[in-house]
Amino acid sequence: MPDPVIIGIDAGTSVIKAAAFDLSGRMRAKAERGNRYRILENGGAEQDMRATWALLADALKELVGQLSAEVQAIGVTAQGDGTWLIDKHGTPQHDAWLWLDARAADEIAAIRREALDESIFRHTATGLNACQMGAQLLWMKRHAPQLLQRSAHALHCKDWLYFKLTGVVGTDCSEALFTFGDFRRRAYSDAVLEALGLAEFRHLLPPIIDGTRTSHALTAAAAEATGLKAGTPVCLGLVDVMCSALGAGLHDPQQRPGLTILGSTGMHMRFVENADAVFLNAERTGYTMCFPGTSYAQMQSNMAATLNIDWILGLARQILSEHGNADGDISPQAQGASKARRRDLLRGLDDRLEQTTPGKLLFHPYISSAGERGPFVDSAARASFTGLDHSTGWHDMLRAVFDGVVLAACDCYRAMQDMPEQIRITGGGAKSRCLRQWLASALGRPVVEIRQPEAGACGAAMMAAVRLGLYDDLTAATEDWITPLLGETIHPDAAQSQDYRNIFARYEASRKCLAPLWRLQSARAPES
Repeated sequence: MPDPVIIGIDAGTSVIKAAAFDLSGRMRAKAERGNRYRILENGGAEQDMRATWALLADALKELVGQLSAEVQAIGVTAQGDGTWLIDKHGTPQHDAWLWLDARAADEIAAIRREALDESIFRHTATGLNACQMGAQLLWMKRHAPQLLQRSAHALHCKDWLYFKLTGVVGTDCSEALFTFGDFRRRAYSDAVLEALGLAEFRHLLPPIIDGTRTSHALTAAAAEATGLKAGTPVCLGLVDVMCSALGAGLHDPQQRPGLTILGSTGMHMRFVENADAVFLNAERTGYTMCFPGTSYAQMQSNMAATLNIDWILGLARQILSEHGNADGDISPQAQGASKARRRDLLRGLDDRLEQTTPGKLLFHPYISSAGERGPFVDSAARASFTGLDHSTGWHDMLRAVFDGVVLAACDCYRAMQDMPEQIRITGGGAKSRCLRQWLASALGRPVVEIRQPEAGACGAAMMAAVRLGLYDDLTAATEDWITPLLGETIHPDAAQSQDYRNIFARYEASRKCLAPLWRLQSARAPES
């Protein structure tokens, strides 16, 4: 009989994945389903909660059909931030608000004007932005109070899926604490709720569950929907970026590496051994998320990383029309086609990009309509080229976009004070040889690609492996599951490093000069 497996679930914004790993951490099978979300005219971004569960159940049923091995446990992670409201019966009260939602920008700006974010940052070690549940609940309190009045629990995506699998309401330490908690005490903070103006809604926050120590049984209803065996242990994982960090090897107390995830967004993080080593920057930006135990990941996040590459390649190949319809509905077919093209194009562009000149023009990669959140927060931030003239060619512009992604990563690492001695890299952008090399040179650190194809699902499954007692802790699991998958090490090129130091100085100075122009642009009256 085949060796038993652990299933890891990673429910992203556009793709829901379920992967089976053997007990040494090698992926044996995978199933996925495309999801869809809606972009609203008021800046909202929403997703159907019932459809998200149905798609996961369908993916799990397909995965189970591929397996002849026993499923020993299930680990669950999903997209972060956002707000998924249910009533006391578990019924969704609205479509979920996603991390892409920008409606609460004014609420966050008001909190900053009153300097209330200082207290929040001291407790959470995380900067405020409009995509977080705290901001979204505040918007609802002011503009849609009926939503909160009829809700019993405010969940995140993985919490909703965990509830559907087990019937248990809970959340994990990483997502609970960076939003509403005290990172030192690892508990919800009344001071944070007071500063946000949400003390009256404390009852909406679910209990915090450690998925490496606690699991709950798959319900009979979930078993029928998924094809899995009722009673199978289900473990609540950390938020997706933290499970991706686990699956990409950040949890390494000996090396204490950094990690860059170049996906649609860009996550740049460093391993922190304890709360005393967390650095609180003067700008009050970034995220601090806890691992089970005593360690943390401190990170800065760009709203857009490979989204910038998607944008410029889409212009060249007229892909933009495939990304949505007149109703603003982003279809899984369009998203999947775009991602497939991006992978192929990234592989084919490296040779041509290596012939271009760095710094011929600058690109600030703030292509997201939600602005930027790391290492500064400005919902009005927008992408722009500087230095264009009649001699500028297409590949010069493409090189500037790639460099912009690299320079934004440098900006983020500088805001975290201590530069790790080694940077590990994963995500779709890591497929580009140029991006790996240029990142190494710009940061002045060796870059190592992680060859784990599904890092988020892997991290969730690793937590389940610890819960099963297969490993004493996540450090031991990392040694078995991740270390053997470390790929090629790319070292900095000395000449490139000097180029990027010069380019970054111009990038940072021009970024600060552009901020007033972003606000003028956002305040511009609509044309008639």
